[in-house]
Amino acid sequence: MLTGRCLCGAISYQIDGDPIVVAHCHCLDCQRLSGAGHATGAMFPDAGIRLNGEPATYSTTSEAGNTVMRLFCRRCGSPLFGKNTGMPGFMTVSLGTLDSSGGLKPQVAIFARTRRNWDVMDATLPTFDAQPEWKPTDPV
Repeated sequence: MLTGRCLCGAISYQIDGDPIVVAHCHCLDCQRLSGAGHATGAMFPDAGIRLNGEPATYSTTSEAGNTVMRLFCRRCGSPLFGKNTGMPGFMTVSLGTLDSSGGLKPQVAIFARTRRNWDVMDATLPTFDAQPEWKPTDPV
């Protein structure tokens, strides 16, 4: 089981099971959300995630036209989760909010076309210029 929380501790969570995928996302929204060159997240089935606390939400529209809902702590602002209507039944957890790394490692980098030149990445990581044609039921 993985556990995590926001900076102030008002929201915590537990996750059962293994992630579907772990990814670095370099899209401009994730850069702005993280305040860095990319956000790193792990996708899990909704059923395996238990939340303690009530996160606030903020929704945007992705390039593909899907609604992307960000869940964050209303007290400290920590970005915790993301949900995408293009991938129903799954939630992406912001890896920096985990209590420990849990041995998770990025498997892919997406939206590389908007990667900042100062955001140095592992050259051996499979990289895509946009969101690949992939669904959570596909192998990574």
